[in-house]
Formats: sequence, structure tokens, C-alpha cells
Amino acid sequence: MPFSHRSLQSILALALAGVLAPGAAPSEGQRTMRYKAGSANAAHAWQQDVRGQLAELLHLTDLAKSRATIPLEAETTGREDRDGFILETVRLRSTKGRSITCALAKPSPTPSGALPAVVCIHGHQGTQMTPFNPKEDIYKEFGAALAKRGFVVISTNVGQHEVYETGRTLMGERLWDLMRCVDYLQSLTEVDPKRIGCAGLSLGGEMAMWLGAMDERIAATVSAGFLTYMDQMEQNHCICWKFDGLRERVDYPDIYCLIAPRALQCQNGLKEPETQFTVPLARKAMEEVKPIYRDLGAAGNVELLVHEGAHEIALEPLIAFLDRHMKRPTAPQKDPAGR
Repeated sequence: MPFSHRSLQSILALALAGVLAPGAAPSEGQRTMRYKAGSANAAHAWQQDVRGQLAELLHLTDLAKSRATIPLEAETTGREDRDGFILETVRLRSTKGRSITCALAKPSPTPSGALPAVVCIHGHQGTQMTPFNPKEDIYKEFGAALAKRGFVVISTNVGQHEVYETGRTLMGERLWDLMRCVDYLQSLTEVDPKRIGCAGLSLGGEMAMWLGAMDERIAATVSAGFLTYMDQMEQNHCICWKFDGLRERVDYPDIYCLIAPRALQCQNGLKEPETQFTVPLARKAMEEVKPIYRDLGAAGNVELLVHEGAHEIALEPLIAFLDRHMKRPTAPQKDPAGR
């Protein structure tokens, strides 16, 4: 994951303080909530417990409880026609004291019926426009490609490194803003609320992991350039991923386990440097994710896509995966009389 000079200074400061110990094994008491294979009922109970604990650590519980009292107040402030889609700028209320700016792409011409939708998430130093920017080549314009493919796409800026509101956490604020994007997608008449997914690269892959794990409305998740372990992230990375109580309970495979049985694709490139998101670590981590999918009867819903590239999105597999898991319309619900 690329990091700034400020991030490097933070890493060095932590190392000097003795927080980082290259190659050190996890200390006693870490990862106490690690997933252990068992029954489907036990898997669901484990997910509920871990998701609740993480929501508390992220300082999101109060926001989730008060969601209904925070109107979206959506305002479209810009619009442009692009090749195959319309790109709008939308302002949304995230919390009672803060708003966010989003990029919203809709296929043009708009297909009939309710459409699937994807929250597209940028990495470090990106913006809400990154998924639509041809100059940021590692992203392959994946937001634009999905919009042309018939998906409604939303993106917002989650690259901040300062906490906006007192009493919040950085990762919690990033995640809540993405959840508000899901709220907005569900409010749109042209979106099928049962077919909302997410995808991202690097920090975006991390945030796609968190969104898929913590928001059960997400039907399919693509996490590119991120599947790894927290030990690897303690060195040569922006330390913004870390918050109090996290490592004591889980590692990344456990967070990915919260997505099961919903669809999950992780992407890692063979040309990733040894200090980054290497394929051997990804394969090891994926072997810890698969058991919960088997326990929940959904072994076919999870995959690790290893590609020939480096720290980048593999666009065609991403589109094929979301097509496979999200393009089929939601079956209409029968009424109690069976009609």
C-alpha cells in the first residue's frame, strides 16, 4: 500500500518507541476471536459476536442505532455525460455534523428494471474520482467499466488521515462514510437494494473488506491488493489500519470471514514486492477464510484470484465475478397467500 512521507515518519516513530518489531511473533493474548471451523450455527454466532465487538472498537454502534434520525439530504451538484454513462456529483449527510461528496455513475442509456450497484473504493492518495480516472492506470477505470456494464456506481473519498469528529476512529469514519453510500444506493429507485456490492484496491481493498464484513447489505465483495496478515502491515505501510483492541481479537482472515456466506473475491498480483501484498501470504490467509464458507455451505462463493500483475486491479476477473454474483435480478417475494 503506497504511503506518504508523513506515514513513513509515523512508522519510524512507532519503531523507535518499540511498537514495531520486525519479524516478531504475535504476543500472548492476540487474536483471541480467531475463527475455528465448526457448525453453521456456531459460525453465525461467532460472526455476530465479532461484528458486535468490532463495531464497538470502531465507535460505530451509536451511529448505527441513530441512522434513521440522520437524513441523507442528498443534493446533486454536478452532472456530465461520459461515454456509456452519466457521472454526477452528489452531496450526502454522513453524520448530523458532517457531509461527504460522492461521485455517482449511472449507465446511459439506462437499462429497464432495477439495477445492481457497486461501491467503488480508491487507495491511498486517491479521491472519489479515482475509479473513473484513465490516468490512474492501476485502477483500470473500474468504476467507469462497471457503469458501462450496467451497474450503478458510487464512490467517495476515504483517504483522510485525521479524525473529523471527536470520539470517532479513523477507520470507523472511513467505514461509516461507505455505509452511507450504501444507504444512498438503497434510496434510489433504479437500484435493486438486494444487489449492492463493493470493490477496491489497496486501501480500497482494505475498506472493501471492512464494508463487506460489517455491512450485511453487501451482496458481493472484491478486495484487490490487500489480502495479507497484520504482521506484514506493521512494517513498510501506513499505520492508519490499526486501532485499539483490533489485534487482540482478530487478524485479517477473521475479518474476511465475516463476509461469508456472501460472495468474496480477493485479488493479489505475482509482482507484488516482498514487503507488500504477496501471493504466498494471500494463499495462506485464504486457507483460513475457506473453512467458514464450507461451514455455511457456500464454498463456491469465495476465491483468490492470482494475476500476473503487481499492485493493481485485474479488471476482467473483477467484472466477471460481479456479473456472476450480482447480475441476476432478485426474485420477487410471494405474499402470504402464495401469489
